[in-house]
Amino acid sequence: MGTAQQVNAYQRIPPFVEIMDSTLRDGEQTNGVSFLPHEKLVIARKLLHDVNVDRIEVASARVSEGEKDAVTRICRAAAQVNRLERVEVLGFVDGGKSVDWLYDCGGRTINLLAKGSLKHCTHQLHKTPEEHIEDIKREIAYATQKGMTVNLYLEDWSNGMKDSPEYVYQVMDALAPVTDIKRFMLPDTLGVMNPLQVIEYFRKMLKRYPHVHFDFHAHNDYDLAVSNSLAAVLSGAKGLHVTVNGLGERCGNAPLASVQAILKDQFHAKTNIVESQLNDISRMVESFSGIVVAPNQPIVGENVFTQVAGVHADGDSKDKLYYNELIPERFGRKREYALGKNSGRANIAKNLEELGLELTPEQTRRVTQRITELGDKKEIVTQEDLPYIVSDVLKHDGSEDRIKLLSYVVSTAYGLKPGANLKVEINGKQYDGSAVGDGQYDAFVKALRYIYRKYLNRTFPVLANYQVSIPPGGRTDALVQAVISWHYKGGILRTRGLDADQTEAAIKATFKMLNIVENELSE
Repeated sequence: MGTAQQVNAYQRIPPFVEIMDSTLRDGEQTNGVSFLPHEKLVIARKLLHDVNVDRIEVASARVSEGEKDAVTRICRAAAQVNRLERVEVLGFVDGGKSVDWLYDCGGRTINLLAKGSLKHCTHQLHKTPEEHIEDIKREIAYATQKGMTVNLYLEDWSNGMKDSPEYVYQVMDALAPVTDIKRFMLPDTLGVMNPLQVIEYFRKMLKRYPHVHFDFHAHNDYDLAVSNSLAAVLSGAKGLHVTVNGLGERCGNAPLASVQAILKDQFHAKTNIVESQLNDISRMVESFSGIVVAPNQPIVGENVFTQVAGVHADGDSKDKLYYNELIPERFGRKREYALGKNSGRANIAKNLEELGLELTPEQTRRVTQRITELGDKKEIVTQEDLPYIVSDVLKHDGSEDRIKLLSYVVSTAYGLKPGANLKVEINGKQYDGSAVGDGQYDAFVKALRYIYRKYLNRTFPVLANYQVSIPPGGRTDALVQAVISWHYKGGILRTRGLDADQTEAAIKATFKMLNIVENELSE
């Protein structure tokens, strides 16, 4: 019997786990994150339609007019495709104000925030448990009268179970029989729990209230949000709350992609998540939130499906010795093999194979040596660079760039926009161009666009993203790395440049892109 089967035999794993995504509510509590109404709508549609999460929590009631606009749009769009019951909003015990606010927006499911610890009840509300319970019941009755579905949060439940379990049981004893509550949602509001405590407290809750639907809402203050979520499911939780990329207040919430992968692979729990869409939603939220995903973030990080060591690439070519169940294609991605000083011939061979380039063993050795030299200088080599490195090393006929920068001057002066004058050679012909822009690189690109439009009557690729960084371990005199992405043929073409000057690094990346495009056009 395998590990998963053993655990299933002794634990209470539900046959199906509901996933509620709170990116648009709890995720927006990340410091510095504020989604515009149309951004919220786009993310909500993606989560409901493509990722297929079971529910989404999209806002807190009564926050702002912008929030009301966003919720109204989302509810309207969800109602048009019969998914309104999957849209939820956090509301408060406030005499019906949250209920009315949500009702005006077109929403029909409220996640009512009650107090799950005695301290919160007495110190924040200044009420007795009995008074708070009566307030909750009135709020639920009013929401039900308005035709709403009610889920109940027990805020600070984790500390409630630690410090005042008798209060938690008092609230549950009073409210569990209330049939108008669909789900009880148990949050580790301050992220203070560990998996053993989650198991202990959930077992106690389920022993006393075996027929109640419990959700678990984890926070990541101790980097245990995913582990705690798993422990909750092992103990009988029927629903988990997550956010895309783990967004959330302080250290964030449990990341959607990680929770999904662990539930499926480690414990064979079933969800409705479409895994091939996880990378797309991650990139979308990364763009709208401005919070960059760490390169080593499981599932969605830039580097997690990149093999660096040459021995790994060698093993992959010999019956996939370094594969696991996290196959990149499963998440809409592909495996890559890094090019650098640790690559080895196997990595080079994998990249050459993907590009359709065939080299002799001696040629491969020479290319490997050149890439190792670049790696020693902290140069990052991409697959797009590889054909040029091969051409440079092997001195093939016609290996020179079709587009060359012959000379350029960029200037800036107080009170004036930066300007650029440049001379380029394209397929043996020289062209001059000049322009002004909002920055030196912007001026340079506008001058290039001028040349392409006036002399070549051709479209210049549209900039998608521009990132500048100092490589890890760099000092004040370190090289600058520019990574530029361009919209090209319905996808993204990404090139990198490295130089001591930021503008020069960006220019190098730009000319790499132009030569890739030019070489494709000449084929």
